[in-house]
Amino acid sequence: MAPSKPLDQLNQQIIDCKRCPRLVQYCHQIGRDKRAQYRDNQYWARPVPNFLPGSACTGEPRSARLLVVGLAPAAHGANRTGRMFTGDRSGDFLYRALHQMGFASQAEATDAADGLELLGTLVTAVVHCAPPGNKPTSQELEDCSHWFAQTFDLLVDLRVILCLGSIALRSVLKFYQRRGWVDKLAQCPFGHAAEYDFRTAPSLLCSYHPSQQNTFTGRLTESMMLDVLGRARMIVE
Repeated sequence: MAPSKPLDQLNQQIIDCKRCPRLVQYCHQIGRDKRAQYRDNQYWARPVPNFLPGSACTGEPRSARLLVVGLAPAAHGANRTGRMFTGDRSGDFLYRALHQMGFASQAEATDAADGLELLGTLVTAVVHCAPPGNKPTSQELEDCSHWFAQTFDLLVDLRVILCLGSIALRSVLKFYQRRGWVDKLAQCPFGHAAEYDFRTAPSLLCSYHPSQQNTFTGRLTESMMLDVLGRARMIVE
């Protein structure tokens, strides 16, 4: 059956996208070669759609007041499981924190069928395909930006956007600039726990990305993430 709701329809369009040949080829290559520990897994190996709030199972409305924006799917994480921030250490860290602050139904995020549901939250990325070296090109960021714009326009109850990392913030700010909400990107420099409020647009919050490079070194701790999510909770309520 074809998707019947706008967010579901948008997700199907994202999945079908083949706009960036380099990323399409890389996702397929990773899905074919696989990592040894996942050799029995069927990799998703396509653009990863938005992780939508709620479901028909719980009756939770498919609306979000919090939008979490990451960089891109991990090659053996979301590119394998088909769900944003699922199946890797970054996702383990993020969903554990989201659960503690009441934005997710459980802390565990192992695969797309694990029962995890988002509560009033949508998780996306500025690039929907896994990039080589986890580094999308500026053109790939631009080519994927229209998916963010369409997602944003469907979230009529949105109150705050949490940008995970400086690239996510810059991408969101470029979108805000196109909408006339920001004059210069330099008005909103990146910093952990930085917050920017606007009269006619959702607030922006910043956090270091929950990559292993940040969490294993202590640059981003659980308490630091919880503090930012606590602020997000205050804004949405």
